[in-house]
Amino acid sequence: MKSFEKIVQKLIKNKKTIATMESCTGGSLASAITNVEGASAVFKFGAVTYSNDFKIKMGVNKKTIDEYSVYSINTAREMAFSISRYAIADIGVGVTGKMGVSDPNNNFGDDSRVFVCIYYDDEYYDLILKVNKGTRMEKKDYIIDKIIEFLDGNLKL
Repeated sequence: MKSFEKIVQKLIKNKKTIATMESCTGGSLASAITNVEGASAVFKFGAVTYSNDFKIKMGVNKKTIDEYSVYSINTAREMAFSISRYAIADIGVGVTGKMGVSDPNNNFGDDSRVFVCIYYDDEYYDLILKVNKGTRMEKKDYIIDKIIEFLDGNLKL
């Protein structure tokens, strides 16, 4: 897995903050950020919301989950927006999806598709990833690497 060090340094330099709401990555994104010295200056809050109920409690609209499914870019967008507002952070990141395992409670969608949204400066930046190779940990690392690459290459921090 790549290091968040460069992103954390950019955030510190530009006085920007970040918060995460994760489902399938189970807090790996928050962990990757907080593994960097100085991350406390920029990391506001991380939530792991495995269940639909807690996504809703954290601000995701139940109608969005009902209409598009919990495994959708629409849900990832609401996760990113909601966590940025909840934590009063400049950047919110939402991650939801399935990493090769079906979900009997939410039996729809591709079992190897992960949806990531980064909410920053009133804009939504979407990533839809195919995650079908490797161990669960390798899949999480792949997702984190893609988020790091996106943040580094696409956002003007």
